[in-house]
Amino acid sequence: MKKFENLKFKPFNDGVNALHKFDNDFASKFAYCTPRENNLDSSQYSSFEVAIFNPTGAFVTGEILENEDMVIGWQGREDISNIMEKVNKL
Repeated sequence: MKKFENLKFKPFNDGVNALHKFDNDFASKFAYCTPRENNLDSSQYSSFEVAIFNPTGAFVTGEILENEDMVIGWQGREDISNIMEKVNKL
């Protein structure tokens, strides 16, 4: 199973971004990070914002993670690996 360390980050709006598409067609996108500084390598960030999209592209973060948020912030690497595991089991 894929984990945080398998994500491929690319430069995005003076930060970094990774998009992971699961075998079940769900997708996760990671954008804003800590520290809130521009143009760092992904290894220099300690937390990330996470959004989960269903196969049609609709936000399902809250539904899957059982909260009311479309995007959850400040998730560490282990948190993201746990989220990826949960989505992978859908």
